[in-house]
Amino acid sequence: MKQITPKETHTYLQSHPEAVFIDCRSEIEYLFVGHPVGAIHIAWQDGPDWDVNPDFLGHARKAASVNRPVVLICRSGRRSADAGRYLEKHGFPEVYNVAHGFEGDMDEQRHRSTRNGWRFDGLPWEQT
Repeated sequence: MKQITPKETHTYLQSHPEAVFIDCRSEIEYLFVGHPVGAIHIAWQDGPDWDVNPDFLGHARKAASVNRPVVLICRSGRRSADAGRYLEKHGFPEVYNVAHGFEGDMDEQRHRSTRNGWRFDGLPWEQT
């Protein structure tokens, strides 16, 4: 799995329209925090118990079909890295993880989107 920055991700997605961009955060994060424009939502883990989504693999296979590249994003890049390793283990040939994720690393005040990440870099996102 290749780690790419949010800006590299945006460039990659523009030049590879066949790629599938999956936001694997919880439904609450996806809906209320916002998400990258063009990302589809397939939760890796979700509440109330935060177990791994038993349908994640099936939904990812359906979204990516056969050989489409998959780009994963979460809040900070950690959950998406776990999800990416899982997809690779199950035969996905080309998986990318967005380093620093959508909200990025925490600063000294424990706030996100102040150091790095998709939103920090000013990349297109929306809130539904």
